Amino acid sequence: MPPAAQRRLQRLPDGTVKQRSGVTGTVVWTVPGRSNRPLPRLLPPGAPLADDPVDRPRCAFCPGHELETPPERARLLLPRAAAPGEGGDGGEAGWVVRRDLLAPEVLAEPWDIRRFGNLFPILPFDYWRANHGMALTPQERSRAQRYAADPEGRAHLLAIMRTQLRAAGTPDDRVVAEPDDRLLGAAATLFASTHDLVVARRHHVEGARLDDELAGSGDLTPEEHHAFLALTVEGLADLLGRVPGARSVAVFQNWLRPAGASFDHLHKQLVAVDELGPLLERVLDRLVEEPELFNTEVADPAARDGLVIAENAHAIALAGVGHRYPTIECYATGPARRPHEATPAELRGMADLLHACHAATGPGIPTNEEWHVQPPGLAVPMPWRIHLKWRLSTLAGFEGGTKINVNTTSPFDLRERMVSRLQQLRDEGRIAPLAIGDECDHRLGALRYTR
Repeated sequence: MPPAAQRRLQRLPDGTVKQRSGVTGTVVWTVPGRSNRPLPRLLPPGAPLADDPVDRPRCAFCPGHELETPPERARLLLPRAAAPGEGGDGGEAGWVVRRDLLAPEVLAEPWDIRRFGNLFPILPFDYWRANHGMALTPQERSRAQRYAADPEGRAHLLAIMRTQLRAAGTPDDRVVAEPDDRLLGAAATLFASTHDLVVARRHHVEGARLDDELAGSGDLTPEEHHAFLALTVEGLADLLGRVPGARSVAVFQNWLRPAGASFDHLHKQLVAVDELGPLLERVLDRLVEEPELFNTEVADPAARDGLVIAENAHAIALAGVGHRYPTIECYATGPARRPHEATPAELRGMADLLHACHAATGPGIPTNEEWHVQPPGLAVPMPWRIHLKWRLSTLAGFEGGTKINVNTTSPFDLRERMVSRLQQLRDEGRIAPLAIGDECDHRLGALRYTR
């Protein structure tokens, strides 16, 4: 084995697997025996759900609770539920997309995917106003006025603003005494959100009998997941174009509370950020010197080491090397470096591959889905990729003191688990067509982001 390969991925005589990421330098060890353990179940035992769906517990992201979240930016309805002649602009495969609805419409009209502002944004509007001079546009002011002119809309905005005040520790008597006009004036900023959520409709799978039968990404159909991804990509492009000073948008999905989710209801988050962040800066610095970094240090070694999990015409999934947690790396293989610049076929290919990886992972494993997108205004080529991390362990003193991370699942074990489950799902017709494991080309130079 050549020295470079030894540094990247090495299996010792006792079976220990040592890894070093060729991109970040992160060091990870997998000790034999630990990787053979069954994957832990981190959900509490399920309790029976009420027979009548009306009596089942709901969260703020569930249908019927739309006014517990800030004003909606857009919703998508799949064609199976679209009414003939319904308004809106048509999307892929006959989708109906509706934007900037008033409160009565929000409650009355059906939806499959919604996008709206986060009630508690990481970087609120005031951050952007104070530090970057962000101001409401005439269109945003007009929409705020139209929304508040409706009695239901007015009540909704007042309730949201009072919820935020209480969450900030404002005494209840002061919250109640706050004048409505002042609250409504501040509520106008809700129509210029800089931290959005994209939420799927179902909380539980169809036919669920227990409250732990949650509907994760893999429980969507491939068509539903495509729509879920597409509305997320639209939101990414919107934030990049609308927020002054935004150098990037963090796109991520936290699934289950051990992975940081505040709601056990499927959703993605989009956060405008005015810095690139140290990880992205380090990667971009390396790409200046090594434009083909992601082929030479990631995709090509994965092909040689047998770590390709699956692929289709537009995307490839690899068992990641050098990650603190077991990580599936999904890469768009075409020349588009940003998801909103991909063709419809390329976006669908990435959506289908990611959906298959979620389905093979299963809804019982806490996961983080992290998007890596080339920032706007930079010419350094970088591939669009999504990391799906299994949050199966907790970093502790050993990792903190040595910076050697102990990962209980090696890339080889991860690949085998995924390949076996994907083959099963394909036989059951639950995922879109794709090549799996040894069926893949294992070609070198699979990522065409520099071309």
